[in-house]
Amino acid sequence: MNDTVDKLVIFLAKRDGIDKLVKTFQYVSKLVNWHVQTTYPDIATRAKQCEVASGLSRKAFRSGRFLTGFNALRRTPGTSRGFRLLAVLANSGEMVYFFFDHFLWQARIGVIDARYARRMSFISAFGESVGYVFFIIADFILITRGLKAERKLLIEEEESKEREGEIKKIRMDRIMRLMAVAANIADLIIALADIEPNPFCNHTVTLGISGLVSAWAGWYRNWPS
Repeated sequence: MNDTVDKLVIFLAKRDGIDKLVKTFQYVSKLVNWHVQTTYPDIATRAKQCEVASGLSRKAFRSGRFLTGFNALRRTPGTSRGFRLLAVLANSGEMVYFFFDHFLWQARIGVIDARYARRMSFISAFGESVGYVFFIIADFILITRGLKAERKLLIEEEESKEREGEIKKIRMDRIMRLMAVAANIADLIIALADIEPNPFCNHTVTLGISGLVSAWAGWYRNWPS
């Protein structure tokens, strides 16, 4: 049986695994910079540099990631017309996000003109927000269906290993979907800070906590069982 080190190696071998680790560095650094910027400016500067470097590294890791949404639509478009529509809207938004994120990364590192960065950031964040909204809706629908299926199993008088296994499977699926919802809501807040800057979404604490919620929910979902 794999121990913790084995699981960590497997986790970090995944693109999503390393992304969540670096995302943790990014948003911890953001909070450290905010907390010490007046008292320890030297530490604050280093924390800011770590935040920026981590953010750019994550964009590099996501190269070609837009193909994931395309492949999802190609392979598993949905079991019903409603879910196919949700899948198209959610994955299309995510594809826009990851595709234009390539250009944002190139603008940030100076490969293309930096004046395009703001436009690419807006388009990317807008697509991201659209994707998250429809992913959240789909997850809540599936969570509701799971609850109904679990109730039906619980009222059955006859107990069996198959019944217990089905209930366990439904509950595990619900936990994973709740983690996905938490991550998507947190990332939606971060995206809204780009689309429509406002005091709540753009506050450093809001962004920092949202980033960590998203990262740690991703840790939980991607951690090997």
